[in-house]
Amino acid sequence: MVAVKDIKLDESFRDSVATISKEGKRNFLHPKKPKGKLYNLRTWFSLFYLAVFFSVPFIKVNGAPLMMFNILERKFILFGLIFWPQDFFIFGIGMVTFIVFVILFTVVFGRIFCGWACPQTIFMEMVFRKIEYWIDGDATQQKQLKSMSWNIEKIFKRSSKFIVFFSLSFVIANFFLAYIISMDALIADISSPALHFGTLISLLIFTTIFFLVYWWFREQACIVVCPYGRLQGVLLDRNSIVVAYDRLRGEPRGKNTNQNSHGKEVHEKCANCKGTNACKSLQEKTVVQENKVGDCIDCYACVRVCPTGIDIRNGTQLECINCTACIDACDTIMTSIHKPTGLVRYASENSIVKGVQLKFSPRIKAYTTVLSLLILLLAFLLISRSDLDARLMRTSGMTYTSLPNGLIENLYSLKLANKTHKDISIDLKLENLKGEINMAGSSTLVVKKEAYSNVQFFVKLNRDQVKGWKTPIKIGLYENQKKIKTITAKFIGPEIYN
Repeated sequence: MVAVKDIKLDESFRDSVATISKEGKRNFLHPKKPKGKLYNLRTWFSLFYLAVFFSVPFIKVNGAPLMMFNILERKFILFGLIFWPQDFFIFGIGMVTFIVFVILFTVVFGRIFCGWACPQTIFMEMVFRKIEYWIDGDATQQKQLKSMSWNIEKIFKRSSKFIVFFSLSFVIANFFLAYIISMDALIADISSPALHFGTLISLLIFTTIFFLVYWWFREQACIVVCPYGRLQGVLLDRNSIVVAYDRLRGEPRGKNTNQNSHGKEVHEKCANCKGTNACKSLQEKTVVQENKVGDCIDCYACVRVCPTGIDIRNGTQLECINCTACIDACDTIMTSIHKPTGLVRYASENSIVKGVQLKFSPRIKAYTTVLSLLILLLAFLLISRSDLDARLMRTSGMTYTSLPNGLIENLYSLKLANKTHKDISIDLKLENLKGEINMAGSSTLVVKKEAYSNVQFFVKLNRDQVKGWKTPIKIGLYENQKKIKTITAKFIGPEIYN
């Protein structure tokens, strides 16, 4: 076996980027179409992923979307639960929990999310790239088409791909907008005879962005824009499981296919033994001792299928999205030359160098503890979350009014937010003092579903119940004689002098 210190890797790859030519221009990649078990598994997972993406906007809970992220109206719906700006702290804790989960997941499993579940990768590699293979052909045909003069074939293929890409981008833009304003609102805007200028502009902007990303920008979204790849340098360690090249087994690279001359010579000399176990052991031992070439035959199959153009044999790199295309390509070559698969595989640095399994390190324990606490806090906030948010304030600029019958009156403003999918009829009752509550305007208080309500009412107390300049009062909010919330306020009265 070759010692780790004896392996000398070519470091020249650090002087260049696969997507930039020597002249400093954009180098468009044409990865070869992957084939293999992992690619097939990714295809099935992508079909499930896309089915969920395109079906969720049509799913409703109590007449409302299952999920909606209406940034403009600051209204979010997650699994049927409505979140208003008052619940932003819950949403913030949820985002922090998600980030910690991503960190923990990356520490253990590397960048597997990028290759298997990231929307950019799913649409680029499993949708648009497949369409490109169907129209333009594999990598070789794509390069030939690019260098070809503008004839009928090239015009037809380019125009066909343009139309298909733009149409698909328009479909994705519609569903993306449906996650923001809901599918019902989108269909109403599209089918309405009146021109909804805002919806039209939004669709055109989203369509253009998606089209440019999948037609031209492509892998640059992962390499240049996405910050997740840069987090690898901070989050990954030698125990993280990533797509890795077994350099101990593969180096030094060469064209040897296990046909060692000395091993063959030993077998011929011992032909009279008729293949005894002793002879076989001697032959295998001799081959291992004399074979100075690793299993990697330097075929560049792993490089040709990489969607970001890297050579995985150079180690973990920022551009690697763990898509496993190189694993399938290398396994195919190893099978064809009758060698064990797994030269490129999911593995950690320590498992390759030292042969150790993944350990539950102190860092993983710390992240797991923080994540568990955040999940418990988030669960508590969701369970204790009220369906009706109420905020009681005294009317600005007013103190109190002394009435002829000896009562003292204060005017209050009550802001309500109904977070449910039904109208709520509210009754107000004083809890700690005897007095009257009179609504300003309508005698009934109904808060519409998924809406805000702002009402004013008067609180009247006898003078003997007013303890001074500020008297605390409690007001109960009742729905069908059932108290759903208690709010407190200060009742302003005349100052009492002893």
